[in-house]
Amino acid sequence: MPIHLRADPSDYAPAVLVPGDPRRAKYIADTFFDPGFRLVNDERGALGFTGTFQGKPISVQSVGMGCASAGIYYNELIQLGAQRIIRVGTAGGLAPGLQMADTVVAISATADDPVVAQMTQGEAHSPTASWNLVELAVNRGRELGARVHVGPIVSSGLFYDPRQGIMQRWADRGHLAVEMEAAMLYTLGAIHKVETLCVCTISDLITDENNAERISDDDMKIGVDRMMQIACDVAIA
Repeated sequence: MPIHLRADPSDYAPAVLVPGDPRRAKYIADTFFDPGFRLVNDERGALGFTGTFQGKPISVQSVGMGCASAGIYYNELIQLGAQRIIRVGTAGGLAPGLQMADTVVAISATADDPVVAQMTQGEAHSPTASWNLVELAVNRGRELGARVHVGPIVSSGLFYDPRQGIMQRWADRGHLAVEMEAAMLYTLGAIHKVETLCVCTISDLITDENNAERISDDDMKIGVDRMMQIACDVAIA
């Protein structure tokens, strides 16, 4: 029995959406799931819900912030039978040409967090998404008219990073955006042979470690809703 998800295997669908914020988990269930979904976890305030989307089983589970926190929930979801886990969240834009509320589909996630390496016992590994999910997400996003960007991102271990110039160096090496959880998800997906994907909405445009332009609430809702339509479609595909 998992410790942090007080649930049985039958409580979760094979496909699970994993935002960080418990309020976003509730919003996803309220807004996108068919009527009749149910609460399956509220331990430590990490809300999880199971229901259907277009008649097909789906779950959503909040996982907190950072690889260490998210890794607990990713592991326990896998213990409970999850076969397809899709991170849905926000990211800071690094690449030129990104705009607020754009959608980023992450092919890979550079692990700038030492806890990820512990999962491979220090052996080198490239955290990579499941290609079939990447392809589905990109195609669906473009069908919906989203501005979709596809490429590598960074999973940082620090939200307030003191290293001068690190954001520019990540951008110079082709990273589209920075967030805090995808590298752990992709690594666990490889270890446990489950499908994984990270889809993010650009919520900030980062110029350097001390300066970022923040998205408006209205644009955030537009971006998140578009991202969620993509993610829900991919989850049940």
